[in-house]
Amino acid sequence: MGLFDKHLAYRDAYKAIQQAGADPFTVRFDAVVSPTEGVVEGRPTILLGTNNYLGLTFDEKAIAASVKAVQERGTGTTGSRIANGSFEAHVALETALAKFYGHKHAMVFTTGYQANLGVLSTLVGRGDHLILDADSHASIYDGSRLGHAEVIRFRHNDPEDLAKRLRRLKDVPGERLIVVEGIYSMIGDTAPLKEIAAIKREMGGYLLVDEAHSMGVLGATGRGLAEAAGVEDDVDFIVGTFSKSLGAIGGFCVSSLDDFEVMRVICRPYMFTASLPPAVVASTLTALEQMIAKPHLREQLNSNACRLYDGLNALGFVTGPAASPIVAATMPDVERAIAMWNGLLQSGVYLNLALPPATPDSRPLLRASISAAHTHEQIDHVLKVFAEVGAALGVIDGQKRATA
Repeated sequence: MGLFDKHLAYRDAYKAIQQAGADPFTVRFDAVVSPTEGVVEGRPTILLGTNNYLGLTFDEKAIAASVKAVQERGTGTTGSRIANGSFEAHVALETALAKFYGHKHAMVFTTGYQANLGVLSTLVGRGDHLILDADSHASIYDGSRLGHAEVIRFRHNDPEDLAKRLRRLKDVPGERLIVVEGIYSMIGDTAPLKEIAAIKREMGGYLLVDEAHSMGVLGATGRGLAEAAGVEDDVDFIVGTFSKSLGAIGGFCVSSLDDFEVMRVICRPYMFTASLPPAVVASTLTALEQMIAKPHLREQLNSNACRLYDGLNALGFVTGPAASPIVAATMPDVERAIAMWNGLLQSGVYLNLALPPATPDSRPLLRASISAAHTHEQIDHVLKVFAEVGAALGVIDGQKRATA
């Protein structure tokens, strides 16, 4: 009996995937030449699975700020902020985030995963109740386990089920924290946040929204789903990441609750992790400024998302409930999902293969994430490749492909 014996079923499934073609979980890029273009095994490849929503990874101002920071401040901080102190840029970024969201407080983490891990495990503990959407991200589930609160799941995007579970907690001691996401990362659907906020107002508790995939995407100024739904005053905590719309790495939490700053000395994933290096903080702060100054990027992103979503539906692919920067095509079975992913990659299109049990309803998905930097020509080429590979594998009707 070995340490890894309990994972043998996953090992065997992984080997089967590898034997079917390229390994979708260890794709290696020879080069990345723009937000939307890379090179894989010598082939020019359209990048359609990188979450680079606004295309800011190659923003000239962000790059210049990063270079300047590393030259002036060095390559890293070599420790946490409670041990090694904060650089002026850490404070400037937190100040900018608090101002952007209209909150009193902001706290920056080294990754988005750690933001959820730290915030959720610190806000609620034994005797409290953490009420999660069933399709929550892995970082939310991991944070819930670390904090020892009672975890209650409600059906995905079902406000009535949330209300039912909150009613069961009536007169039960302990705080209640409701957690939802702005855009869910697998199929790109949004939470019914207006209805959820109304339930929170009626029944009490706190509301946290993870805007990782909706920051810079939704809302009049890009603040996310809470802004788009008009319920920002009902949201007590917003968690987000710098690794999507801002093209870097890191995470954050903003709030206006009194005593929020105590988190800095009780939140273990913040306290015992080295802080973000100067170059990352500088590029993130500049990217935030660019996002605010360039609302047309958000408009272009949503236009591109509709173009791909409508095109895939016209070809006969099964997609999510509405167009968003995450467009997922449901595959009929795992074998054809793997074959389709390989066919797309061989034809110069890179996106994400998502397999059960990591997918909603245990259905295999091909997950695309759109960028404002994609051209219409790139999206039309992607649709052409989807049509050719999908028809060859019997995923779509070849006749429908010819008339789409």
